[in-house]
Amino acid sequence: QTRSLLGVFEEDAAAISNYINQLFQAMHRIYDAQNELSAATHLTSKLLKEYEKQRFPLGGDDEVMTSTLQQFAKVIDELSSCHAVLSTQLADAMMFPITQFKERDLKEILTLKEVFQIASNDHDAAITRYSRLSKRKENEKIKAEVTEDVYTSRKKQHQTMMHYFCALNTLQYKKKISLLEPLLGYMQAQISFFKMGSENLTEQLEEFLTNIGTSVQNVRREMDCEVENMQQTIEDLEVASDPLYLPDPDPTKFPAHRNLTRKAGYLNARNKTGLVSSSWERQFYFTQGGNLMSQARGDVAGGLVMDIDNCSVMAVDCEDRRYCFQITSFDGKKSSILQAESKKDYEEWICTINNISKQIYLSENPEEIAARVNQSALEAVTPSPSFQQRHESMRPAVQSRPPAARTSSTGSLGSDSALSALSLDSLVAPDTPIQFDIISPVSEDLPGQAKSSGQSGRRTNPFGESGGSKPETEDSILHQLFIVRFLGSMEVKSDESPDVVYETMRQILAARAIHNVFRMTESHLLVTCDCLKLIDPQTQVTRLRFPLPNVVLCATHQENKRLFGFVLRTSGGRVESRQTSICYIFESNNEGEKICDSVGLAKQIAFHAELDRKASEKQKEIDRVKEKQQKELNKQKQIEKDLEEQSRLIAASSRSNQSSTEGQFVVLSSSQSEDSDLGEDGKKKRESE
Repeated sequence: QTRSLLGVFEEDAAAISNYINQLFQAMHRIYDAQNELSAATHLTSKLLKEYEKQRFPLGGDDEVMTSTLQQFAKVIDELSSCHAVLSTQLADAMMFPITQFKERDLKEILTLKEVFQIASNDHDAAITRYSRLSKRKENEKIKAEVTEDVYTSRKKQHQTMMHYFCALNTLQYKKKISLLEPLLGYMQAQISFFKMGSENLTEQLEEFLTNIGTSVQNVRREMDCEVENMQQTIEDLEVASDPLYLPDPDPTKFPAHRNLTRKAGYLNARNKTGLVSSSWERQFYFTQGGNLMSQARGDVAGGLVMDIDNCSVMAVDCEDRRYCFQITSFDGKKSSILQAESKKDYEEWICTINNISKQIYLSENPEEIAARVNQSALEAVTPSPSFQQRHESMRPAVQSRPPAARTSSTGSLGSDSALSALSLDSLVAPDTPIQFDIISPVSEDLPGQAKSSGQSGRRTNPFGESGGSKPETEDSILHQLFIVRFLGSMEVKSDESPDVVYETMRQILAARAIHNVFRMTESHLLVTCDCLKLIDPQTQVTRLRFPLPNVVLCATHQENKRLFGFVLRTSGGRVESRQTSICYIFESNNEGEKICDSVGLAKQIAFHAELDRKASEKQKEIDRVKEKQQKELNKQKQIEKDLEEQSRLIAASSRSNQSSTEGQFVVLSSSQSEDSDLGEDGKKKRESE
């Protein structure tokens, strides 16, 4: 608003300067014309006086003409004197005030504007250097120097700004004076000029000119009074604003307001300029309903950054800068990393955006509801008895515990109706450690699991090249990617009811609230027909791999649909030679029901694929039996065919033997007689031959 109002005043000053320049040129033309008229009148009088010295060839001595011209010359000489007096009066009464306003007052505005711009740039540079301060303690000397630089530049900017604003306010009065005084001087000079020839003209304008003179004096007195008041205000503001010059004020003197539903201020926005490089730009950010807006210096209005309804906000570490936080839209397609100037602004921005994401701003008393929600969030994270005994010594007081931005939706976890059938100890094992880090005990305690996830450390080729190895999910029908944030995991005793997921959510959120653990690791959850994978969004490295057959249960929070979890059944654990179940809890940008539905769809596809595989194997076995039977049948047919062919050949041979018997009858008769002499052995030998 201040920048916008300053722009209006600067635009008005520019319009005044443009108009005054035009008016100055017009009055200067009057002054030049009057000087020219006075000089021309004097020259005319001089020429008339020199008429008598002229010698015209055809002209004679004309004394009447000469005396007439001399009289004219005397009158014109007197007029020339009057014009000279008028020119002097115009220079003093008309040109001097407007020249002073143009050369002194307007140039003063331009000079103060340049000084204010320089001071503002110096302040921006000091803030930029201050924002780049590292968290390390060895830089205390540099931090003190940079803090002193911010203090000096901010004080200089504030003082310059106030003097500049004072000059802009004064310009409104000087504008009236600079317009009225030259006109007053011009009219008084004209009246003085015409008084030599007409007293009536003086009488007609004398009352008007007196009134104008009185008005000018009143404006001058009012201007002097206003300048005195502004000087006093400047002195009071300088004393009152001294603590505000520090960039990071003391949080005990200026505590953060956690119940806000509207926030505005300057933030540093991170813009990626390359694969690994980025730049930071300081802009003015403000919330408008459920939208986050930004406005660059010089813009007429703000622009939409993102819709923060149902968004998520969390603190992040970014390029060794302090007070950084990340806002992610509800669908996970857009995120922005911002840096606040102080810890107070940092906490207020996170709490405000978290309140807006719950749509509290739509209620009648948003701040009262936000305070009640934050208080109920503290009461809702009371841990179970076993968890409470384990962390009793580490629990802070309720009054000194800051509200957690991520635990406001856990008010219905562990309700009596949901846990009526199962006790807490039957769901979660007593003294079970909670792991908040993304490194899961699956890869540490379970050797078989680690072997099955041999691809967990392999980087995905960004150019789509396989590199000689075929990815295990290449033939998978289902590929769905979700943006999730890991909240924690712990071992559970049961995996048959969704109540175990609800109780695990309650205990993990309670532990985060007690120990002030707000940082979460963001990953991409890839759901396929073979497994669930947690992938690093920047390096594309698989952090964790969960075989789909081992995922036995997946459930979503009853009220906060962005919270979901699943139970992984593995072999081994704290007690060997038995199966253990580990529950993993996540927060997603969109509804967790979609992720659970996707996991269920993947299991259905995998189940039907297994049925198809078994049916295919059975069909292949049937085909092999049929093929074997067909081969046996073909072999039998071939044997029968060979026998038929042999019989046909024997029949043909018999017919040829009968035809040759008649021609050899005589020979056979003679041979019979010989056979009788040869005996039995000879007959057999003959038959064989």
